[in-house]
Amino acid sequence: MANHHGRGGSAHRVPGGVVERRVGSVRRVPVEILPWERPLGAHPLGDGRARFRVWAPRAEDVRLRLRGEELALEDEGHGVLGVTAPAGHGDDYAYVLDGGDALPDPCSRWQPEGLRGPSRMVDPARFTWTDAGWRGVPLAELVLYELHVGTFSEEGTFGGAIPHLRALRELGVTAIELMPVAAMPGERGWGYDGVYHWAVHEPYGGPEGLAALVDAAHAEGLGVFLDVVYNHVGASGDQALTAFGPYFTDRYATPWGEAINFDGEGSEPVREWVLQGAEGLVRDYHLDGLRLDAIHAIYDSGARPLLQELGRRVRQARPGALVIAESGLNDPMVIRPAEVGGLGLDAAWADDFHHALRTLLTDEREGYYAEFGDIADLGKALPRPHVHDGTFSTFRERRHGASADDRPVEQFVVFAQNHDQVGNRAFGDRLPPATRRLAAFATLLSPFTPMLFMGEEYGEPNPFLFFADHIDEEIVVATREGRRREFASFAAFAGEEVPDPMALETFERSKLSREEEPGLRELYRRLLTLRRELRGHEVEDIAAHGARGLVARRGAHTLVMNFGDRPLDLPEGEVVLSTHAVDGGALPSLAGAVLYSWRQV
Repeated sequence: MANHHGRGGSAHRVPGGVVERRVGSVRRVPVEILPWERPLGAHPLGDGRARFRVWAPRAEDVRLRLRGEELALEDEGHGVLGVTAPAGHGDDYAYVLDGGDALPDPCSRWQPEGLRGPSRMVDPARFTWTDAGWRGVPLAELVLYELHVGTFSEEGTFGGAIPHLRALRELGVTAIELMPVAAMPGERGWGYDGVYHWAVHEPYGGPEGLAALVDAAHAEGLGVFLDVVYNHVGASGDQALTAFGPYFTDRYATPWGEAINFDGEGSEPVREWVLQGAEGLVRDYHLDGLRLDAIHAIYDSGARPLLQELGRRVRQARPGALVIAESGLNDPMVIRPAEVGGLGLDAAWADDFHHALRTLLTDEREGYYAEFGDIADLGKALPRPHVHDGTFSTFRERRHGASADDRPVEQFVVFAQNHDQVGNRAFGDRLPPATRRLAAFATLLSPFTPMLFMGEEYGEPNPFLFFADHIDEEIVVATREGRRREFASFAAFAGEEVPDPMALETFERSKLSREEEPGLRELYRRLLTLRRELRGHEVEDIAAHGARGLVARRGAHTLVMNFGDRPLDLPEGEVVLSTHAVDGGALPSLAGAVLYSWRQV
């Protein structure tokens, strides 16, 4: 594993397992390489043997169960134990702590028999790659397409997604973003209750299936991003991890499970568990980047921010890889460079843009939507998407966010639909058909990095519901009852039965039908083509147009959007693209048009 050097200095290895750091001619105190900073997990050595290393400070006796034997491990200090033994790709192993049940490796790369089965060795050298010429996708050219592997194809596997890649590239998508594929309970789920985040869900095709999908995507000219969850693990794995060490803390709480211990006693090996896992994913699977789930629930008060270090280590493991955060903070420090005190991540999701757009399209006003719905909100979001940039939030009953005017537009990921905004609705319903064209227009012609949700480009009629396949009965009951309780107070769902998230039917109903709305795919293609022409032009001269209309300029092009229920007169200019037919110089309701004006050239 590479040394972790400070910026601006040099480092030299000296006897005793330490690194001597120099800044200029000043010698600093040597920094010890601690045992958990060496590679954790199981790593083939290329000679028929493998090195196994595990952090288990809570156990008095730790044995490696491998090939029918139980092997003693050597104490490397600070609760880290290791052993070298004959082993290779496909060998099963587990750890026996204090004579109890065999447990998977916390750094497992493969759980073919599920969360309670043994870990299996993965040798990345076994993967077949043909992407030596792949150079990645620059942030400024990124057009993301979020998909759930289990419902994207009839097969529900990595291999099942491959035949659909070419159509995405021809549409104008430049990268797919996979919802989490870490080993999770049961056969099916969204993936946000994964437990072993180094591992790849076996029902999707396991490690070799993921590698094959990435290689095929690169061959088609598409990048691949992976959604990863570092704020909690699925409740089915809490006890197994806790048996090894203090992976969790009661100092904080998350809405989904125990908070991970990133800044308390024993937190350094836990941080390394995340950092090495992220490095391994991008390095071994040739990923183009990671999307970090809900970083506002990653609690870290340490002097060396975990997320700053994660971004650095990911880029070191795979130059050019990008790290995108989902953040509910509206805080530009997430994407400001580390040199000025930021976390240095490459981009962040921008929920305010979605809320401002959706409320205009649908007039929904419950929950956090109550703060949005004025045409001025979208007008404010078009140059930079933080509607809450230090303003008072009535939903939170406090000020929220900060101005992000100093950040490049491509650092913000925007969307009209995503897994949360569709699947977290009681019935998983997508945007109403009448609103879809204007939604695409506003999102794809914004200056930000756009993301599509699978199926939206052709008007997929099937819902995307919340589903799971928990293996513990108490979690099954809690999930089912919690889902019903969540929507009991929403007037829109009164009298209707919320689909059972544990039912196989709920999962099956969420698979794409691929029934197309005529003309919608072609509109998406034209919008993405025009988007490339507009690249580099900020949004300027934003103004309300009528009661529910908005006009904005990007270079020599004028964007006009009509969110009202009556036609809207178009400004002067040549119509180069419109979502609907323009009759007599009037833009229909819920429509958008782009005009070219020679006077602005």
